[in-house]
Amino acid sequence: MFFKSSKINEFRLWGLLLTMLGMGLMVLGTAGIVFFGQSGKIVAGIGLVIGLIAMLGSLAIYFWAGMLSTSAVQLECPECHKLTKMLGKTDRCMFCKTILTLDPAQADITADQLEQQQISGMSGNH
Repeated sequence: MFFKSSKINEFRLWGLLLTMLGMGLMVLGTAGIVFFGQSGKIVAGIGLVIGLIAMLGSLAIYFWAGMLSTSAVQLECPECHKLTKMLGKTDRCMFCKTILTLDPAQADITADQLEQQQISGMSGNH
């Protein structure tokens, strides 16, 4: 697990990255007209179309994260005592990144053991 944050925040992060990528491609594509003159219109058109696709992808991800957020289980974090949302069997607190679970079988597992289980589970699927 590279980023240690809640699943909903991960979705929002990818939506934000796609938004920034789409806007950057649109700006760079339009700058093609400045740098390449008349032939830069092709570069601008390609940049604008790919940027638009990235922006629509970010819109879809934000919509999906919003729909997941409405059906997520709300609970109080035992560490920071803030109300947070949880997706799946295990998730992290949105604020303090504490591992949360509603599964009694995993309630006494440390973060390292949980990460090891997830790694062994992924390697067993191949």
